[in-house]
Amino acid sequence: MTADGVVEHPIRLRLRGSLRAVTQWDGVLLEGPAGWGESSLFPDYPCPPEHALLAAVEGATTPWPAPVRATIPVNALVADGPFDPASVAGFSCVKVKVGYDGDVERVAEVRDAIGPHVALRVDANGVWDLDTAVTKLRAMARYDLEFAEQPVESLADLARLHSRVDVPLAADECIASLNDVCTLARRDAADLLVIKVQRCGGVRPAMAWAEAADMPVVVTSMLETSIGLAAGIALAAALPDLPYACGLGTAALLVDDVTADPLVPVDGAIAVRRVVPDAELLARLAR
Repeated sequence: MTADGVVEHPIRLRLRGSLRAVTQWDGVLLEGPAGWGESSLFPDYPCPPEHALLAAVEGATTPWPAPVRATIPVNALVADGPFDPASVAGFSCVKVKVGYDGDVERVAEVRDAIGPHVALRVDANGVWDLDTAVTKLRAMARYDLEFAEQPVESLADLARLHSRVDVPLAADECIASLNDVCTLARRDAADLLVIKVQRCGGVRPAMAWAEAADMPVVVTSMLETSIGLAAGIALAAALPDLPYACGLGTAALLVDDVTADPLVPVDGAIAVRRVVPDAELLARLAR
């Protein structure tokens, strides 16, 4: 226990499948006077460890900002591998992971399954070079994309791409600081900003990023347990405007969560609430 009454609980998170060849990684839950916080950086995601720790300390020691909405709309997620249309039923938005052979065909398959009235977005995690991104997004544009998330790696290439395609673009991994947020706005490099609580260093710093961006933001997870997801939900609940579904419906991707009542979507939305771990389930994640 630290001097401010915070207790550390080291955990190991495991995916039901794999994502970018990752199946498990380590993190820590902090238990404090205000509740619980989580630091659990997904491997290779560009985020300073000290930012994630600050986010966890905030969750354990500070009440969340006052919410302005009681539920948060979230997107369904389709990765590579077999696609089950039943897995996206009830959602108003579906995100497709792209950046692999056959991804244009997968986007077409998903659009055909969900029909014309469900929003469809893609996420390449920055794997395309500029010319490939132009080619891919022009091919995918016929499927009425809501936006493309981080199609290229750098902010400079994102700005170049923005002038060459009609698909709206969202910046994620290329934005590492509040200064980057301000640069993004000045360069007209994207139409939206994706923010993660751990990357920003907490809910309140994330709100400062959103204010500085001067563009719509989409709150997403780093594949946390329901403790970390609760922080993302708190952020989305406190933002003045939330025009897009958030990427926070990821709890079911983990083998084990810390609670028997995880933050999972119901009819495409998640209720705003704090989460307290169950002792037995927390023990399963201990390392």
